[in-house]
Amino acid sequence: MYYVYILQSRVDKSFYTGMTQFLQKRLQDHNWRQAKYTASKAPFDLVWYCAFRDKQKALAFETYLKSGSGFALARKRFV
Repeated sequence: MYYVYILQSRVDKSFYTGMTQFLQKRLQDHNWRQAKYTASKAPFDLVWYCAFRDKQKALAFETYLKSGSGFALARKRFV
């Protein structure tokens, strides 16, 4: 399975959207500051995720959530 997820920083309440095959390990990486982009904002809470069987569909949905309309949808409906 491939997971698209949204995290919320406990530090500044900002959101991060990502995609992974191993959701719990990836959350642990973010919280242990092993993910370069999010290290300064750790720790995080997992606020939403969705599972996909197809990697390309997961990547496409992650890209959409990072776009303007996808960002608005995620903030209005998912978090």
